[in-house]
Amino acid sequence: MASCSLSVIEALRTTAQRLSTQAPYQWGHMGSCNCGHLAQTITRLSKGEIHARALQRYGDWDQQLRDYCPTSGLPIDETIDEMLAAGFSRTDLAHLERLSDPAIRSAIPFERREALRHNHRDDVVLYLRTWAQLLEQHLVAGIRLPELHSAALAAVL
Repeated sequence: MASCSLSVIEALRTTAQRLSTQAPYQWGHMGSCNCGHLAQTITRLSKGEIHARALQRYGDWDQQLRDYCPTSGLPIDETIDEMLAAGFSRTDLAHLERLSDPAIRSAIPFERREALRHNHRDDVVLYLRTWAQLLEQHLVAGIRLPELHSAALAAVL
């Protein structure tokens, strides 16, 4: 799963918020689909710029991620570079396009999980928010605060 950082959580939540407030969504458009929206958040490119970059090589996001080469010089690979540098993996992005990560899906209530559609805006929003919540829980669980001794605690109170 993506690196557990505040910036990754923020990117997921920002993307979910934009989608939930009726940003243009079209699963078959490389800049307006699941990965396209996350790419907009991370790169600050428009949906049209992302789509134009993707059209310079054949395939959907899954194919683009499989064919990714960090030294190709292709604009879509530069876009993917930015997403990877932000803390996502190629596997994360492939799962996002199909809403297929088993850990994220298992955290979604059963009745919603069974009907989850990869090309339905509300399902993408749910997936993104669930993913962010899982990362946040993991991040918080990893925080260790020093123990206060009773004398130090009494001085604070």
